[in-house]
Amino acid sequence: MNSSRPGIDPELLVPLAELPSMPPLGPETIRLLRQFPQPPIETHLHGRPVERREVAVHAGDGTQVPLSIFSPTDRAAGAPCVYWIHGGGMMWGDRFSNIDIPLEWLDLFGAVVITVDYRLAPEATGTTLVDDCYHGLLWVAENAAGLGIDPARIVVAGASAGGGLAAGVTLMARDRSGPAIAAQLLSCPMLDHRNDTTSSRQYAGPDGVWTREMNEFGWRSVLGEQTAENVSPYVSPALAEDLSGLPTTYIDAGTAEVFRDEDVTYATRIWAAGGQAELHLWAGGFHGFSALFPHIRVSAAARRAQADWLARVLNASPDPKG
Repeated sequence: MNSSRPGIDPELLVPLAELPSMPPLGPETIRLLRQFPQPPIETHLHGRPVERREVAVHAGDGTQVPLSIFSPTDRAAGAPCVYWIHGGGMMWGDRFSNIDIPLEWLDLFGAVVITVDYRLAPEATGTTLVDDCYHGLLWVAENAAGLGIDPARIVVAGASAGGGLAAGVTLMARDRSGPAIAAQLLSCPMLDHRNDTTSSRQYAGPDGVWTREMNEFGWRSVLGEQTAENVSPYVSPALAEDLSGLPTTYIDAGTAEVFRDEDVTYATRIWAAGGQAELHLWAGGFHGFSALFPHIRVSAAARRAQADWLARVLNASPDPKG
């Protein structure tokens, strides 16, 4: 562990100390994390004027991939859409993980929120995970009219591993000439399997929400038996040689996390390719801080910044009651 590294925001230190320590990642830990109880989705929907619909779409190999669709009951025709891809190191979590984040955007902008349950590593490896997400997005675009969605205002969004998958889906959509994506929102995204940046080395060691060692295990689980020469840029988007032609992009990260430097590099390369990216680095933020502790001041600021950017991208006025 490198002792010279940015510290954690003092307000975040208190709730961080109350989190249970994470044991070393391995098959048993992954099993336990998958069984860890989360608030039921009904808790998030209670009191919200939302219609819920469940569908399953076919991935490239024919496997059925579940999608959940949350639509405002009073939505106007041609609503914006947020296609949400969950985090969890690509090894745990489901389509309801951190669902409070996109549901805030449903409240603010009348957006239809659609979440995808992609297959998880290590059972699924390589491009399987991103392919599941891409085929879910294809179905959304093809059924936009029936879903009440404006096909020109589909935003692909995700956090952590979900942010990396969102970046991979966006590259796929560019290279396959569709579907159209208006913007991508990548929150503390997991973009580079090489795990060799300064920030990755700074946040090595036994303690942390997501450490260099956890990151190495996660990527090893996703890549399986692939050699370094065979890793797809759709899986590890930092490998993409060309970042031109991407939709407008939002990237954020904390200064006190593994992904800081690879996220900065990705934004810098989008600018170098002539694209538009908005980058926010939150001083003292560790990985996932704004999702874990949304009411801490730096977390609230980070979530407001995401919403403000979405308002501009969607040409929408946030609901002051949202």
